[in-house]
Amino acid sequence: MENQPEQSDQQIGGEKKKKKPSLLLITLVIGTIGLIAQLLWVNWPKPVTDPESLNAELVAVIDRLPGTSDALIYAGLKDIKQSPFWQEVMPDSLKEMNWLQTDKALRQVVDETGFVPARDLDTLLIAFQQQNTKKQKYLGILWGAFEDKLTTGYLKEKSIETKQYGSEECYALSDTLWVCRPGTRQVILANSEQLLRGFLEPEKNFLDRDQTTAKLIDKAIYKSHFWFTLSSTNWTLGALQSLTSGNKDMKTLGNLNRIKQLALSLKFDDGVEGHTEWIYQNKTSAYFASTFLWGAIKLSSSSGTRTAEPAKAFLKELDVMQNLESVIVKTDLPLSFFKPEMENGENQ
Repeated sequence: MENQPEQSDQQIGGEKKKKKPSLLLITLVIGTIGLIAQLLWVNWPKPVTDPESLNAELVAVIDRLPGTSDALIYAGLKDIKQSPFWQEVMPDSLKEMNWLQTDKALRQVVDETGFVPARDLDTLLIAFQQQNTKKQKYLGILWGAFEDKLTTGYLKEKSIETKQYGSEECYALSDTLWVCRPGTRQVILANSEQLLRGFLEPEKNFLDRDQTTAKLIDKAIYKSHFWFTLSSTNWTLGALQSLTSGNKDMKTLGNLNRIKQLALSLKFDDGVEGHTEWIYQNKTSAYFASTFLWGAIKLSSSSGTRTAEPAKAFLKELDVMQNLESVIVKTDLPLSFFKPEMENGENQ
């Protein structure tokens, strides 16, 4: 009697044995899901913080600016000086620092009049226009205590030339410094006669004419203390190099250098709140830049690296997010971050 043929390996209990999915198929499925998730993330508009509004007086001043701006910087020093951060954390050496030292004639004015910018200035707005690859034209509008310092008599005595634009007398204290006193608490400085004239005899509608700067101003979240916008690639690259100068890992991330525009704002209160937005050519560039930046921050702030401990502590407080064509970096640093003894005292 012949033996029954052995049951096939692929047949158990009359049913075929199910094949296991191949590793290649599993990898393909997971990779596809990951790619779809990445595409959704890159193209998904994330929720963002609503920006503060500019006050009407500042809008009117900005609207008088001539031409377009490569960089626009605002500092509400009066409000900053009233903050706990300024009063409790800021060193006295910085409070009395003479900032306006960019021009020899300006340094002379500061020395001769006893004007201390950190003490006497309330508000500062400076617009820059690129003159050539090395030089920048600037126009600064300053509000503060000038009555007994930058007097009309002093300006007349020191001037090498005077001209009238609009209804205001303007004084050239050197070839690169023009000064005008349109009000008792306002001074206009410029290294370009053309910019000064353009402001005093304005075309207006700057915010309509310079749409790039207008959009960047809207991306500056905190409007009352300090903010700046950089519309020029040269300015953004310079700012980025300054921000990453102390970190070799970040400096080597080439994709970060593709930034087009930048806006940054700070709020000083019971600490410092910061928000900056970097604008890229497209969403993909922004996504890779945010990924590289996030990775560099995590690497530099991890234990065992050569990064100084204060820098590590700061890096750990940074939040990085990609939002469409932008990379957004935020932080919220309490007073205890700058004065560790405060936190230690509370815990005791």
